[in-house]
Amino acid sequence: MQDAELVHERNYVAGLYTRLDELRAEKIRQLADVRRTTAMGSHQNRSERDAFATLYEDRLAQLNAVDDRLVFGRLDLDSGDQHYIGRIGLSTDDLRQLMVDWRAPEAGTFYQATAFERQGVRRRRHLILSGRSVKSIEDDVLDAAMLGEGNLQGEGALLAALNSKRTGRMSDIVGTIQAEQDRIIRAPLPGALVVQGGPGTGKTAVALHRAAYLLYSHRERLRSAGVLLVGPSSSFMKYIERVLPSLGETGVVMSSVGRLMPGITAISETNQKLAQIKGQLYMAEVIGRAVANRQRIPTEDRKLDVEGTTLILTPRQVRRAREKARATGKPHNEARLTFVKILLRELTEQLTEHIEAGSLGNNADRAYLAEDVRQSRDVRVALNLAWMPLTPEKLLRELFSKPAVLAAAAPKLSDADRELLLRDPESLWTEADVPLLDEAAELLGELDNSGGRDEAAAEAARRRNLANAEKAIENMNQSLADSGVDGVLSAEELAAYNEISEEYLTAAERALTDRTWAFGHVIVDEAQELSAMQWRLLVRRCPVKSFTIVGDIAQTSSAAGAGSWQQALEPFMGERWTLEELTVNYRTPAQIAEAAARMAIAAGAVVSAPKAVREGKWPVAVDRVPAAGVVDHLVSVMDEELSLLDGGLLAVITRTQDVRTAAAALRRVYGHRVGHGAGSMEQDIVVMDPHEAKGLEFDGVVILEPSALLAGSDGRVGDLYVAMTRPTQRLRLITSQALPEGIEE
Repeated sequence: MQDAELVHERNYVAGLYTRLDELRAEKIRQLADVRRTTAMGSHQNRSERDAFATLYEDRLAQLNAVDDRLVFGRLDLDSGDQHYIGRIGLSTDDLRQLMVDWRAPEAGTFYQATAFERQGVRRRRHLILSGRSVKSIEDDVLDAAMLGEGNLQGEGALLAALNSKRTGRMSDIVGTIQAEQDRIIRAPLPGALVVQGGPGTGKTAVALHRAAYLLYSHRERLRSAGVLLVGPSSSFMKYIERVLPSLGETGVVMSSVGRLMPGITAISETNQKLAQIKGQLYMAEVIGRAVANRQRIPTEDRKLDVEGTTLILTPRQVRRAREKARATGKPHNEARLTFVKILLRELTEQLTEHIEAGSLGNNADRAYLAEDVRQSRDVRVALNLAWMPLTPEKLLRELFSKPAVLAAAAPKLSDADRELLLRDPESLWTEADVPLLDEAAELLGELDNSGGRDEAAAEAARRRNLANAEKAIENMNQSLADSGVDGVLSAEELAAYNEISEEYLTAAERALTDRTWAFGHVIVDEAQELSAMQWRLLVRRCPVKSFTIVGDIAQTSSAAGAGSWQQALEPFMGERWTLEELTVNYRTPAQIAEAAARMAIAAGAVVSAPKAVREGKWPVAVDRVPAAGVVDHLVSVMDEELSLLDGGLLAVITRTQDVRTAAAALRRVYGHRVGHGAGSMEQDIVVMDPHEAKGLEFDGVVILEPSALLAGSDGRVGDLYVAMTRPTQRLRLITSQALPEGIEE
């Protein structure tokens, strides 16, 4: 019976792949036909061609991304129907359904049905694929007489996935999502949802699958606004980058905190005290005061030479112009246009009166005088001294490099804190600087050296594009429907496709370069690490406050991070957020998970200790060595670790200042198999600090000097707790100091 069922499933899955290949070939052909179409003709014709090309390219990218494990399940229903569940939906040309998208409502029971609430499901079948062929099948018969309470869905498929070797890239869990995870993934869109979960509970996987689900279920709302996914580091972003395409989505903007300001690639803030200072909400006041302080009133009259004529600029004039400019409510650089316009007019009137007083009866045209005033070097210098146009970078460089400027902007900070903030103006930007730059950008506004002419020209071009799009759209939507493309294209979307000549930018691509972009939803992973100023930045990116917030308060390692979700969110969300908790640890073997929890509790942390679903092969290994022998001992045990893991991915986690030393020692023996820091996840051995390890997982982990990690973040336990909970198989500690309390029973 089992063999016959396996043959049946292999034949059916082969048919699904045949259909996938047919659709790919069709889109390749359609795309080639469109590209052969020349760019001749009207702007309307080019718009139609480019829109078709974009739609075919997007669909082809989706079809290419789902090839691996295309289908993973089957539902047998009481009605006698069978539904195959996969990464996308597939149908025949005559619309007979072959496979249901995992995000569709009818697929929900694949994850939610239990023996006690069958929801019309008779049997749930898991299909385990190798390449394009079904390797094995596993059935959950939802009959109370056969299954007891608490059984995991697809236990064999789940454990096989958990025990498989890590590759340095995260895999999706679409085939093994458990009921508590699915409930969170399919939660309603509006509002802020906090997902609290201990190590190994699948928080990141839930966040990624929720992004894919929301884009599927709320496509009309989110297609143009987009979804932003924020992670803790560039290592983490590379680790997860393949998951969403494998789930059928390619339009999510993924960014680490240090890249949320266009044009800035920030480094980590290594000084915890400095991160704490920059992260407090008071810094918003500091930035606001720094901007206001650049709108200056001179202490005395200033003489200005305009073509040999002396004009007087008084403090009273400057004060009045400043008040009128501020009254516009516009940002600094935009309000400056009003300020300059007022003073140029007054100075021009002064010049006109002076000239006319010396040439009575002469009624010559004096229009040229306004340009003389505008071009005068003295006038330009005086106006700039009073109200200088600024970029966020220039404002912060001066603020943090000039003691007097900082003291005037931050009177509530202590002398010691201000001294810590001072630095060389050419210093690299850090992650803690990014929200300050964003705050400055919000208060300064855009620089417009054309006096508004460029903006007017851009708006006129946009109106022309929209008019052309409205004409093109009348016959285009019917053509799209005839081509099998779902949805209706709006004139606004078509116009947007053509705003950049001969180049299409998705919503995600446009959002990456536009600081003012308002996203429809924001997903934040490792959210416990964010400072108040970083939260302020993210809420600005999503004014409707639609968030999925994922993290574990016990893993907080940043001094600027949160001590509770209430503390983190109350200033921005009030009480308008809900909390869900994941309770099962799928990643970490019980022996390791329990040791990490004991250590954290002994150190005074309040941790959620999710139940581990499996025992590991090995207890936590502890090697005690002399202080000078830690790195040498690491090298000596590496062969043993690699052998036990049998080709698995191994991480060495140590303090930031020790990463290069440990990596260099290992590289002398293992060469190119060793990598360190961000971007090294493809190597067999990865050396990194706890910050870079956040959110990642490895087959085995070796921690150097665990006591140093415990004391390294101002006494917080997050760094060591994070490091201890990264392995899926094996953990080894190498120490020359007393081991932190609780690790050993």
